[in-house]
Formats: sequence, structure tokens, C-alpha cells
Amino acid sequence: MTHIEVPADRFGPWAVVTGASAGIGREFVRQLAANGLDVVISARRSAALADLGSQLEREYGVRHRAVVADLSHPDGPGRLLEATEDLDVGLLVSNAGDLVPGEFLGRSLQPALDSWQLNAGSHLVLTHEFGQRLAARGRGGVLLVGAAGAENGIPWLAAHAAAKAYTNTLARGLHSEFADRGINLTVLTPGPTRTELQNRRSVPDTGGTTVSASVSAALKGLKAGDIEVTPGLAARLLNKLPASMSRRMSGRTMAAIVAQGNAG
Repeated sequence: MTHIEVPADRFGPWAVVTGASAGIGREFVRQLAANGLDVVISARRSAALADLGSQLEREYGVRHRAVVADLSHPDGPGRLLEATEDLDVGLLVSNAGDLVPGEFLGRSLQPALDSWQLNAGSHLVLTHEFGQRLAARGRGGVLLVGAAGAENGIPWLAAHAAAKAYTNTLARGLHSEFADRGINLTVLTPGPTRTELQNRRSVPDTGGTTVSASVSAALKGLKAGDIEVTPGLAARLLNKLPASMSRRMSGRTMAAIVAQGNAG
């Protein structure tokens, strides 16, 4: 597996990756460690973090720090910030997220609030707080993970799509502000991607991109100072479809998952 060169003098010596235990987050950790960056790995599952930490030491010889934090809770970002305040962090990869299809009115309000906190609120807090640290250094990067087509809305995944749309828009708005402070800020807006989450939620395989290709594209875009990276033909086509068509196609997929009982 290949990786994009990420210069440690600009984006190191430490990188912070949330949602690091699987999928896109784990691949970010792998590619950054392959560049010799020390990595803070954060996720909800301590056992998965321990396994990943052992792999980092064994295969890449880099330092790591594991931080168990649930970013769907309001105090989650604070735990991560406190656990890294003694480190010289040059890169934040704010990747943590989840999707749980279901009817909005068929549930209590809490799952929607949790989705906003995880998929939008945590990105807002971490971008602001780590952004302050990076601005003081005068260099570094922030990479947020949003979603392709989120602005169009997704039936049976409405709260999640709204949160991801917030993250997409936040990144686009902050790009120039951060550039003025010497910070590269890029949003990765993936479409269908072959991840553990896709399998766990029984999302149909529509020939999406691999996590390796998505992460390589994101890191390449970050280095180049790009505002947004949308890897894969399927995701780029989704962004170009009329909103009504995109909404209808995505909604059918989520409705089928809910009907099969695979949303939880």
C-alpha cells in the first residue's frame, strides 16, 4: 500500500486522528505513521486502540498516545484536548462519525442530538481549539471529514446528513481564514467508501472507493492547500446530480436498510 508524503516539519511532529480505530480513520493513522509522524489515536473502543497502538510500534516505530473519548457526548472533545495539551500537534484529522438510518419521528430526539454532536459539534470544537494551537505555531493542517451530497438531504438519514452538511460548510468557510494564519484546511467529502461502518450498517456495495485511495487523495489535497477533496467517480457524480435526484437515490438506499432491520 502506498502513501502520500506528508512533511513532518509542517504537519508534525504529532498528528491527532479521531475515529481512529477503523475505516478511514485507521488508514489516516497508517499513512501518517508511514511518514514518521507520531500519532494521537482517539476513538470509543479501547481494545481497538490498543491493537492499533501495538501495530504502530511494531511496523512503523513511531510514538503514539491512545485517548478513549466518545465525541458524541459534549465532554468528549474536552477530554481529547486535555490529553494532548503537552504535545506539539501539527495536524488534526477530525474524522469521527457514524450513521444510523431510521425514521426521524420514529425515534426519540436524543439520537438526532447525538448525531449532531458527533458529526458536526465535535468538528467545530476541535477545529477551533486545535486551530488556536496551530495559529500560534504559524503552520500546520486541519482535515475534516464531511460527506458528499449531504447538502441535498437524505431521507431516513436526515439528522446525519444535516450534520455532515454543517461540517462541509464550516470547512469551506474557514479555508481562507486559516490560510491567512499559515494553516492548511481541507474537507474530505467521501461518497460510497468500503469501510467497516458500511459493512456494519449493511450499506450496499456500489463500487465505492477504497479507504486507502480516499485517504491518499485527502492528504494530497491538504498538502496542495485544496479546499475540498471528493475521491471517487461515484461521489463526484453524486455532487453533480440535481438535488431532487440525489435525495431520491440516497433515500431509497437508506429506506431499504431500515426495512431490513439493519439500522441499529
